[in-house]
Amino acid sequence: MRKYSDLIGQTFDIPTKEFKIVNNELHFHKINLIEIIKIYGTPLRLSYLPKIAENIQYAEKIFNDAIRKNKYAGNYTYTYCTKSSHFRFIIEEVLSNGSHIETSSAYDISIVWSMFFSGNLSKSHYIICNGFKHSLYVQKVTELLNADFKNCLPILDNVHEIDYYRQNVLKDFKVGIRIAADEAPDSSFHTSRLGMQYNDIISFYKEKIEGTKAKLKMLHFFINTGINDTAYYWSELNRFIYKYCELKKICPDLDSFNIGGGFPVKNNLYCDYDYPYMAKQIIENIQWMCKKNHVPVPNIFTEFGNFTVGESGAILYSVMDQKVQNDKELWYMVNGSFITHIPDIWGSNEKYILLPVNRWNSPYHKVSLGGLTCDSMDYYDSERHTEEVFLPQYDKNETLHLGFFHTGAYQEALGGYGGIQHCLIPAPKHIIIDKDKNGNTRHKLFAPEQESSSMMKILGY
Repeated sequence: MRKYSDLIGQTFDIPTKEFKIVNNELHFHKINLIEIIKIYGTPLRLSYLPKIAENIQYAEKIFNDAIRKNKYAGNYTYTYCTKSSHFRFIIEEVLSNGSHIETSSAYDISIVWSMFFSGNLSKSHYIICNGFKHSLYVQKVTELLNADFKNCLPILDNVHEIDYYRQNVLKDFKVGIRIAADEAPDSSFHTSRLGMQYNDIISFYKEKIEGTKAKLKMLHFFINTGINDTAYYWSELNRFIYKYCELKKICPDLDSFNIGGGFPVKNNLYCDYDYPYMAKQIIENIQWMCKKNHVPVPNIFTEFGNFTVGESGAILYSVMDQKVQNDKELWYMVNGSFITHIPDIWGSNEKYILLPVNRWNSPYHKVSLGGLTCDSMDYYDSERHTEEVFLPQYDKNETLHLGFFHTGAYQEALGGYGGIQHCLIPAPKHIIIDKDKNGNTRHKLFAPEQESSSMMKILGY
């Protein structure tokens, strides 16, 4: 009978940069996952920090290479969207690799202060403050501005936001403007709810910013689909670059263009995104449009969240039992929940790289995976490249372990990390894997499995 390794071998090219099979067991970034499972058990969430550093450095390299090759006159700045993962160890890793940060809510500002007091962040770091801002958010941003965080840039999301800053910021300060994008053709609505209307930008600048202590430094462009090599993306990018050129002619302070929505993340083993090509196209499009309109090119900022941290994460499960329903549907029951641990599987039908951790030489068959909750939606039954899931056959004498990979962005926050989980399924153990100064891998427990007592306390018991 054919082995699982034969199936994967005819479908994908393994080993890859991230994955390797050694003695019938899966290694992730050269880490023997079975050894990790023996130490910590499952379900288990892991964060592999060196991948964060690698992606930041890679993006900086390909943008700077494109800038150099095209003799582009502006510079490039990498920023990280804190909403993708707020953990302290993530933010510290991001800042230690030269990144700046982008905030999304008033409560992100507490992270800014914590990183400042710990010495991880300085007042010269760029702090791009995005999102629709209620009263507490504008107050917190104003506190940063009045504390001389000279590169704190509130990105104006509506025409009234500037009024508070003009009244309460004590010195000259910088701002940006977010322009509402046209959504993708298959979207439920035509224009993003975030940002100002494209045709109102010039009049808003003249009426609310020109001649005041506010200095417009940045235009912000965001596409929900992220950076993609599609006609829709390049059309929207060029439309926004044209608005930059139009505004630059009357606003000498304007010198930066912020590209929100990051590079795509590899969510299956087929993925082979040409990141250098996309960076090159961005540089060339901006340069061409600015030259055509006779304005200097802007400095370029990107806001990469999922790309920064997504590929650093994984969650490991064990198969507890199998069930056969109606003589043909085979279910593997895992010791965790997709709804609570990887909620994008349930909420947005997201697919992740799924691979067994052990038993690669066993026969395989088609299965569906069931989670621990009683919810009928707590399942996983298709991959990005196929409408089916194949895994090694169940053997009650040798537990099958499996992993979902590149789950490092959003899942903890969306799942209510440390809070109330569906059916009171606890948050899993969480470990951090890093390297010491000599390049040796080390791991430590960040958080134990959530205890029922913590949930009972939240619920008032």
